[in-house]
Order: sequence, then C-alpha cells, then structure tokens
Amino acid sequence: MQQQHPAQLATIQISVINESTVLTDAEVIPVVAALQKQVTNDFRPIWGIDAELKIIDRSLPPPNGSWWLVILDDSDQAGALGYHDLTADNLPLGKVFAASDLKAGASWTVTASHEILEMLGDPNINLTVFVQDANTRGTLYAYEVCDACEDESFGYQIDNILVSDFVYPAWFESFRESGSTRFDHMNQIQNALQLLKGGYIGAFNVTDGAGWQQQTAEKHPSNLRHRGNVGTRRERRSTPHDQWVTSLLQRRIVSNAQQYRQNLQTIRHRSAAA
Repeated sequence: MQQQHPAQLATIQISVINESTVLTDAEVIPVVAALQKQVTNDFRPIWGIDAELKIIDRSLPPPNGSWWLVILDDSDQAGALGYHDLTADNLPLGKVFAASDLKAGASWTVTASHEILEMLGDPNINLTVFVQDANTRGTLYAYEVCDACEDESFGYQIDNILVSDFVYPAWFESFRESGSTRFDHMNQIQNALQLLKGGYIGAFNVTDGAGWQQQTAEKHPSNLRHRGNVGTRRERRSTPHDQWVTSLLQRRIVSNAQQYRQNLQTIRHRSAAA
C-alpha cells in the first residue's frame, strides 16, 4: 500500500542547463522528459512535492525564481564556469557530473534522477531525522531520499531511461517493523534505515564529535563516490551555510564557458600533435 503525503506544495520550477561537453542537448531532452514523469507520477504522490522541469539554452539566463539542475563534465568545470552552491538568486542548485559518471562506467541519468529528487526532498541540505538510543546518545541521519538505494542496479526504467529508486517517508521512521509498510518505490527495502548494496547515508553522532560520516551497507566506504567530492550534496552538507558560495550571473558564466571550451580545444590539439 502506497503512503500518501498529507499536503501538496506549490509546483517548483527547475531550469535544466546542459553545460557538458560530452552530452548534446538532443541526448538530454528525452532524459528530462523521463525525469518529469518520475517527479510528477512517482515522487509527488508520496512526498507531496511536484516540479516542472524545463531545458534552458545555456546562453540565456534561467527564469527568475527557478531552481537549477546543471549538467556538467566534472567539479572542475563547475568551478571554472562559476556554478557553486546556490543559484545567482540564492536558490537551490543541483549538479550532475556527466563526464565523471561516464568515465566511471556509471549512469549519468541515474545521477540526474538522484539529484532532482534529493533537491526536492531537502533543498537546503539541512534536514535530518534524530534516532535516540539513550538519554544522552543519538544519531542524526541526513534526509536524503536516494542514498540508501542509490546503486543503479536498483533503479528502474521510464521510457527506456534508467532512473533512481527512492525511499518513502517510512524509511526514516525507526518504529516501523520489518515488512510492515513500503519503504522505497521499487519495494526492495524491508526495514527502516536499511541500506541496500552500494547504498549509504550521512550520519552525525551527536556525542562523539566526529561530524558527518557516511554509513554504508558494507559498513565501510565501498568507493570514492561516498567521500563527498567538491560540489556534491554530501560535501555541502558538511559545509556551514555561511560558507556557501552563490553562483555567478549568467552573463559571466556564458563568458567563462566560452573560454573553457576554447581551452579544451587547445588541450585536444596539443594532445593530437604530441
């Protein structure tokens, strides 16, 4: 039985900007269409949050008040162009590092799905659930809806596009008994706070002073993706908000992007001549 969220929030406008040099807009368009179906048909009925996704020409400024999902090559390109922690309007911003995914043999479409859903579920990257195990001990768990089941082997297809599984609100409710309700969209999780293979969750022990740590299904970091590279939600969660950086205005980003692509061409020509 699917859980229904009691309240429906206003539809959020999300501008999708393709800055990647490894993906064409023609490759991105059907993915955005699949993500729109996932958000509206699968995520909204459970979490009460909807969004309208719209691809924006990277040479034009996104509409005022829209959140951004930016498709980039890697974190280096994000910094070079001027995409940082928030949009130019200080609104939520998600990043997909497509070239990094492709080099690692991972699906960038699953990453895009993961980023969209988690940005909708916790846009300010500051929500947590507290599980108290003694009068003076307890753990804060990051309110991330895809981390526990993030491995693409647990994803599903929408119009032949692979998207991420996501957890339901019950996953964060430690009183739930095993198998008593649905914990994730694909019904692969049987317990609250359970991590599937390849999954993880940010945990903050409030008494040991160690800060945010990643708990994994394997009980240790299974790969470098769990460390929270620059620009990821994990890195931003561990960074105080007064240290977050606003992205540059679009005209500056466009200028930086032109220079970035010229620099890439120069590097490629030198490599070919070597």
